[in-house]
Amino acid sequence: MQSVRSEDVTIDIDAVRLQGQLSVPAGARRVVVFAHGSGSGRHSPRNRFVAWRLQEAGLATLLIDLLTETEAQDRANVFDIPLLAERVAGAARWLAANPSTAGLPVGAFGASTGGGAALVAAAACPELFGCVVSRGGRPDLAEEALPAVRCPTLLIVGGEDTEVLALNQNAQDRMTAECELAVVPGATHLFEEPGTLEQVADLAADWFTQKLTSREEV
Repeated sequence: MQSVRSEDVTIDIDAVRLQGQLSVPAGARRVVVFAHGSGSGRHSPRNRFVAWRLQEAGLATLLIDLLTETEAQDRANVFDIPLLAERVAGAARWLAANPSTAGLPVGAFGASTGGGAALVAAAACPELFGCVVSRGGRPDLAEEALPAVRCPTLLIVGGEDTEVLALNQNAQDRMTAECELAVVPGATHLFEEPGTLEQVADLAADWFTQKLTSREEV
């Protein structure tokens, strides 16, 4: 694996200071911001595993707490999709200005409610995002924003996560941009079954590598 430079960062968005971890492999040409869901944050073991696999594939990653500790104590904020989406967009703007990642195309990886937030952010700010991947996400929470998403989107759902699978199938039907649905056989919502999270990471790495391109690579 190539060398990766990781650092803890503080990002000012919406007059609050959010904590994150930026990891940049040598020669990285793409960067992915993680939109955590259901009150999770930058220490999420599942998202950290996916981020590690993306770094192995040469992608930079930004794991960021979308809520402050005080905000996270109010459970309503966990489901405030417009608020979370604005934080995701703010993180993308920070990446565009940060010397280590300026000029790199930005993708978003959303999990659970973070999947809805990533799609809302991509619809509202198409200039910021090159593609989106959702893991066990709730794209239904993006509601009317779904047809406005313009970037390639991959929806990854566990085959045994039947309710969320149905929600993702309905969301895919509403999308007008390129959208693929990948079902991981035998996986439940948290992809805790052996080998299933590895499949998620591989699917995400392939999608970002293929779809998240700079103007020079087109």
